[in-house]
Amino acid sequence: MERQIGFRVYLISDRKLFSDEDAMYRGIEQALKGGVKAVQLREKDISTRKLLDMAYRLRGLTAGYGALLFINDRVDVAVTVGADGVHLGRTGLPVNAARAVAGERMLIGVSTHSAPEAAEAEKDGADFVTLGPVFDTPSKAAYGRPLGPDAVRRAKAEVSIPIFAIGGVKAEHVKGIMGTGASGVAVISAILASDNIKSTAEEFMRTTK
Repeated sequence: MERQIGFRVYLISDRKLFSDEDAMYRGIEQALKGGVKAVQLREKDISTRKLLDMAYRLRGLTAGYGALLFINDRVDVAVTVGADGVHLGRTGLPVNAARAVAGERMLIGVSTHSAPEAAEAEKDGADFVTLGPVFDTPSKAAYGRPLGPDAVRRAKAEVSIPIFAIGGVKAEHVKGIMGTGASGVAVISAILASDNIKSTAEEFMRTTK
């Protein structure tokens, strides 16, 4: 049975978009003020202690806005800070191993890059998947050519869990993406690198309804 996810815009952190860490928190808070209800902490190149510090700070920030917090890959950090979920890469922990640690309370998302991968993640027990890159984006260049919105439609025909389109997604793409059956979009720079983070987040929230 599909679990209720409760969000349509999945914001992923990238501290390198900001002048310093405090600026990142301010940016994420502006997105939360704009209505974003889910944030993934995805900072792969820092120490465990630093990641834990950032997770605690984001846990407090997201809780203050009634938003969910996900930790990328690190189930131990997610459990420690009382996060709402964990997001697993394709080469990280399998879903069943993460579930054994996190328990049934936490939501588990999985990064996928094709309809078969999405179907496999659902079979393994994922609560939702991201699928991409849908459009061209430097952050997902390693995964090959963009899949295009039709890939979301094809994947949705094979899985019942929510699918979030990721990769180069901008506000003007959202309406078309939602028409494919996607449950929402996952974004980084489209919101966090915008000139007005709050208003851009509000636009994403409007177009995903």
